[in-house]
Amino acid sequence: MIDPASIRRPGGRQVIPRPHHTVEEYDPPWDPKVRWNVDELVTPVASESAPPLPTFPDARQSAVLVVLSEGPTGAEVLLTRRSMQMRSHRGEISFPGGRCDPGETPVETALREAEEEVGLDVGRPQVVGELEHLSTIVSKSYIVPVVATLDERIELEPRTGEADRVMWTPVAELTRPGTYHRERWGIPPLDRPLHFFYLDDETVWGATARMLVDLLTLPRQPGSVAAGSGRYR
Repeated sequence: MIDPASIRRPGGRQVIPRPHHTVEEYDPPWDPKVRWNVDELVTPVASESAPPLPTFPDARQSAVLVVLSEGPTGAEVLLTRRSMQMRSHRGEISFPGGRCDPGETPVETALREAEEEVGLDVGRPQVVGELEHLSTIVSKSYIVPVVATLDERIELEPRTGEADRVMWTPVAELTRPGTYHRERWGIPPLDRPLHFFYLDDETVWGATARMLVDLLTLPRQPGSVAAGSGRYR
């Protein structure tokens, strides 16, 4: 039995709006000894556009770019930290992305937003496909996660006031023992799962953590180092 106190990491400066009733679970759905590389992560990503999911009537279509590149310890994923000056989601870790402009596809939105936010040239990422779409109640968004790869890691920096940090985060750090846990918020049967990655100086949670878990638990072919993990909501 793992002592929860030994799992908690500093987690940065975010304030998590936990409700009174929460249940914590410390059972990551992947092998923490796996060394993830980009090919293993993106091979099972659906290349076709995922079917639309039911959502609320006033949801605004958005897209984010989940871009991966190889680093010294294997695959790394590009994350940003929202500025504390923003009106909502201050200090939260997110993927580059935003609202779709009229007539834009989710891929076009994800690439445009990444260029605007962190200076990633739209011609550099190689788009692989999409993760499962999701809706967020707080921001009233319908989000399409677009997965892409880079041949080499590019040093990037914030270009707007929306983000104040750009992070190439090794997947090995996200999956190391004691970093991930899941919480159930609310009282059954109306409770819902939320995912958390406690890094040494930041916390990844909410929609961003949900998308990372989706990427890490995609069904993989027998023989793959991460095969058999399954989906974990």
